[in-house]
Amino acid sequence: MTVAAWHTGEDVVVDGGRGELVLMWAGFPLLGAGLGAGLTALSSWIAGLPWFPFQGLFELLDRWPDERAYPIGVGVGVLGGLVLAVVAVRDRLTVTVGHRSVRLHRDGHGRDVARADVAGVFVDGEALVLLDTAGGELAREKSDLDAERLRAAFTRQGWPWTGQDPHRDAYRRWVEGLPDLPPGADALLRARQRALDGGHDAETRELHGELARLGVVVRDEGKRQYWRLVPGLPSH
Repeated sequence: MTVAAWHTGEDVVVDGGRGELVLMWAGFPLLGAGLGAGLTALSSWIAGLPWFPFQGLFELLDRWPDERAYPIGVGVGVLGGLVLAVVAVRDRLTVTVGHRSVRLHRDGHGRDVARADVAGVFVDGEALVLLDTAGGELAREKSDLDAERLRAAFTRQGWPWTGQDPHRDAYRRWVEGLPDLPPGADALLRARQRALDGGHDAETRELHGELARLGVVVRDEGKRQYWRLVPGLPSH
């Protein structure tokens, strides 16, 4: 984890640091290689388990001599580790905090949020949250960045770090058919619950944004959704 700043007023960057990149690009393939070698050694046993995936591959590994089977098994493991590293690197969040704006960068895309629009910043579980002056969310970005590092970066630049969600007591557990939601919000929450249960992070984030446009703020605890209305939103 790194926080980089050289003098007062210069942008502060919070990310996972070089060590995290080394772990992803070197550690994941090495772990995959070890897993591939281990599964190759067990290929005869695994080939007898009809429920185990990739049965065809393990049957081939079992039939081939070791000098051929092990390089292929290890190679497949390394390839799997590299794929995992690509996914993990793309999902890394980099937060660049300036005096007038903050940039949230992930998967090759950056988003800037102006300091003048932000009334509060805090970490909610694994998510960095920026609130607007009306009590809605400008951003909710999930990451494994250290909360203390983020606090230091934002407070150094004079941002309103609240430490916790000032609206936490306003959240209610979502169940289907609640009467107090704006029109269309219940259907979006149903769709988001399916995405959440299925681990579809991109769709979950997209539906979070759709709900925000209706004035509904959503936070998750595990697979459970909790919601509140932006203060001042007319009741339905």
